[in-house]
Amino acid sequence: MEPLLSAINLYPVKGIRAVAVDRALVTPAGLEHDRRWMVVDDRGQFLSQRTHPRLALVTGSTADGRLDLAAPGLPPLHLQVPDGIRRLQVTVWDDQVDAAAADPRADRWLSRFLGRACRLAYLDDPSGRPLSSSHGKAREVVSFADGYPCLLASTASLADLNGRLSDPLPMDRFRPNLVVEGCGAFAEDGWRRLAIGEAVFRFAGLCARCTVTTVDQQTGLSGCDEPLRTLAGYRRQEKGVMFGVNLVPERTGQVALGDRVTVLE
Repeated sequence: MEPLLSAINLYPVKGIRAVAVDRALVTPAGLEHDRRWMVVDDRGQFLSQRTHPRLALVTGSTADGRLDLAAPGLPPLHLQVPDGIRRLQVTVWDDQVDAAAADPRADRWLSRFLGRACRLAYLDDPSGRPLSSSHGKAREVVSFADGYPCLLASTASLADLNGRLSDPLPMDRFRPNLVVEGCGAFAEDGWRRLAIGEAVFRFAGLCARCTVTTVDQQTGLSGCDEPLRTLAGYRRQEKGVMFGVNLVPERTGQVALGDRVTVLE
């Protein structure tokens, strides 16, 4: 029996809460509408839940060229995709990216919520950030995601971890784009190429986890060392503690809940 795709998650703005959808278009840069927007400080450096866990309280959706944001204590914000006349030079880890500046109303709204000066950027050119990795090939690209277009995890891997924790955690702690059920725990570690719906993906390495996994995505609060402490006991490698796999699209197309996950290699 082949595994099935059991959840699809988008993050319209890097670092905010996930949006669960029934289907999505896989593009060369990842899922359509995933992490095309990003919050940056006044120097253009990206902000995330690593330093600003309150981002987990921001919800967003995209439709018809619009981004709608909501957060506790603030009125909803409705933005159009910027025309690109105003530009921002932004930094995602080691990558310098030319992006479009959002409406200044977004800067004020986010600055008020996060309690610091910040701006909102939009990746208007999907080819504007090449995939800079030993796993990347020429002309492969990525959105404002940390390093790779897609992240996949399995429910069996989470169940294995939760069996070792005193307080089980939901999958949203790991912020995957694609969730698979019907395979063994950490079976995804060994998948080198896989097909889901119309799309085909290539394995690009295990995902090293950071302190974002300690942030409760419903409250925006952190303060514990789980799941990192437990993962370190049995999932530690040279680059960190691992959970989930990074994927690069080799063929684009639609994916939908219930699609079979076919391991090609």
